[in-house]
Amino acid sequence: MPHRSLLPGTLWPAVLRQTQRALRSGALRPIETSQAGIDDGGVRFLVRQVSSLARKDRDRDQRNAGRKDNAVPGNQAGADPFLPHDPDLFVADVSETHIALLNKFNVLDHHLLIVTRRFEPQDALLNLADFEALLACMAEFDGLGFYNGGTVAGASQRHKHLQLVPLPLASEGPALPIAPLLAAARIDGAVGTVPGLAFPHAFAPLALPAAPGPALARTALERYRALLEAVGVRTIHVDGEPQPSAPYNLLVTPLGMLLVPRLAESVEGISVNTLGFAGSFFVRNEAQMHTIERLGPMAMLRQVAGLASALPVAPGRK
Repeated sequence: MPHRSLLPGTLWPAVLRQTQRALRSGALRPIETSQAGIDDGGVRFLVRQVSSLARKDRDRDQRNAGRKDNAVPGNQAGADPFLPHDPDLFVADVSETHIALLNKFNVLDHHLLIVTRRFEPQDALLNLADFEALLACMAEFDGLGFYNGGTVAGASQRHKHLQLVPLPLASEGPALPIAPLLAAARIDGAVGTVPGLAFPHAFAPLALPAAPGPALARTALERYRALLEAVGVRTIHVDGEPQPSAPYNLLVTPLGMLLVPRLAESVEGISVNTLGFAGSFFVRNEAQMHTIERLGPMAMLRQVAGLASALPVAPGRK
């Protein structure tokens, strides 16, 4: 029986090895970008303009047309790309419950998806197994973990998957663009806020040791639940299964965990997922680039973040 847990020191070599194989086979299809920086609110936001998203759209349409037999309940796209997964994108067995795959259409190099072996919906609550898998991967290299909690939060697939991208996100400046703001977080107990973030959110410190164990995953799960409560996202039950009452984005950074509730998926046609709150935007064309320059990244984040209950923002902000 194959080993179904991640051996320390093996993930990054496997990522490099499988990336080369997947590029040669054509399974991995990187999206070319050009990059610009926009300074706003104490953050140098990275804005990448992509040039080949049409190829991703065509591939998705072809896959859905040819794999209707692999449909999952409630998946309007009609197909689950992770059941079965593309073997050319497989990187490693992470645990009994999760595997690591390369992101087929990656904008960032070595972008990993941490996927449940069995189908679970993307709008389900994260659980202990999810955090055990994510933290095991994050112990292997410096990275940013994140989760798009629902379609409004930027999720494009119904099958539950966390994501991990290597740091730094850019060759210049902080490894994580929002790191200078997170370093100034005000913590009251286990959870607090970040004064420089002028939209509803909650932040919890979380030290990431070189060799995380079950205790750290339990702590992360407890703080995740506290973050949800802090922003007003409740647990509800749908068909007997616990789910969050609203969509949200979760960032797991070297400095801690940031959770942002969501009201909208996009601003003027520009989609915003969790990486937007890390300081990284993606646009499809020059017109969208000009839209971000005109509105400002922070203003865009304010437009998509929040709950109908009008949560307060960080202290000192309006």
